[in-house]
Amino acid sequence: MPKVGVVLSGCGVNDGSEIHEAVITMLELDKAGADMVLMAPNIDQLHVINHATGDEMDDSRNVLVESARIARGNIKDVAEITSDDLDALIFPGGFGVAKNLSDYAMAGAECSINPDVQRLSKEIHNDGKPIGVICIAPAMMAQILGEKTELTIGFDDQTASDINTMGAKHITCPVEEIVIDKDKKVVSTPAYMEAKSIKEAAEGIQKLVEQVLQMAK
Repeated sequence: MPKVGVVLSGCGVNDGSEIHEAVITMLELDKAGADMVLMAPNIDQLHVINHATGDEMDDSRNVLVESARIARGNIKDVAEITSDDLDALIFPGGFGVAKNLSDYAMAGAECSINPDVQRLSKEIHNDGKPIGVICIAPAMMAQILGEKTELTIGFDDQTASDINTMGAKHITCPVEEIVIDKDKKVVSTPAYMEAKSIKEAAEGIQKLVEQVLQMAK
């Protein structure tokens, strides 16, 4: 079975990876028998959020160290991974994608991308290998790939407009479905951009993982 990279961005929806999305992705990959390479950039988080109150904390945390919580310690630095190590790449969502892997949360369509995340994504894409992007991650991928790549974040007008401004093409999509750009080998699903429950988020993620694995064969 393919070896799939899963890029995490911390631990917690408000300042890192959306934990449900990350775990569902890992569960579906494991059920399919795929090998996983869990990774994150070795950088400081933009900030730390108290998930009980929503308030910013006077604290500093490392994205790689926090992502290791989800990975149960089995985590790699994105800087050490190349396309040669993988057959596919998946990005779960969470605000960490828009705050740590990129600065989309602050800069919108003018965002920049973490250099190692951009490098690895480009390598995978240029080698014709599939990429899956979940929740807000399609907005980041729009900046990385552009080229009218078809992507979805569901129905949010502002984010859809930003995706189009960055040179990709937004496709509206219900939470339980996926958008497949067959030519670019990119698969996306709204997950918690639209989901009201973990079950709703899981439906689209399950389909995304299945499609990515089919493309990686």
